[in-house]
Amino acid sequence: MRETAEQYIKRLIGYLDGKDPVKVQAATARRIERLIRGVPRERLMRRPAPRKWSIAEILAHLAEGELVNGFRMRLIVGAPGTLVQAYNQDRWAETGKYSKRDPKKSLELFRTIRESNIAFYKSLSPAQRKLHGIHSERGKESVEDVFMLFASHDLDHMMQIEAILDNRRKSSRNPQEPRRQPRRQVH
Repeated sequence: MRETAEQYIKRLIGYLDGKDPVKVQAATARRIERLIRGVPRERLMRRPAPRKWSIAEILAHLAEGELVNGFRMRLIVGAPGTLVQAYNQDRWAETGKYSKRDPKKSLELFRTIRESNIAFYKSLSPAQRKLHGIHSERGKESVEDVFMLFASHDLDHMMQIEAILDNRRKSSRNPQEPRRQPRRQVH
C-alpha cells in the first residue's frame, strides 16, 4: 500500500523527534561519508532488491533533491504563495541515470549544495522562514516546513543506507530475511 502525502509527512517528521533540523542537515554528508568509507564501489552500485535503490542511487537522489530543496526555499521567499511543483523521484532516477552515477561525486555534489542551502536558510529572518508556497501534492508549506522535511528526508535515507549495509552483512548469514516493501515518496 502506498503512503498518502499526509502519511509521508507524519512518518518523516517523526524521525526528527525534537532534533535540530539545521544540525541534522549539517551532519548528513559527514555521516554518509563515514558509513560508506571503505565500501567498494561495486557494492555501492548494487541494488539490495529489485525496484529498491542502491546506495549510489540514494546519493544521486539526495544530491538532486538538494537542488530542489534550495530552489523551493528561494522560490517561496521570492514569491510567497507560489505553486511548488512535485516531481516523480523514480522518473528522475531513471532519466538521470542514477544507477550509473559515481557515488562519491554524488555525495560531493550533495555536500556542496547542502552547505549553500544551510547558509541561505540561516540568513533568513524568522518572518521569511514562515513564508509559504503551495506544494502541488502536499498543500501549504512554509520555508521552515520544507527545511524540516529535508532534515527528516535525510534521516529516512540514512536509515536506508544503514539497512542496505547491514543487510549485506546479514545476507551472508541469513538469506531468508524479509525485505520491506517500497514506499511511495512524494517530493
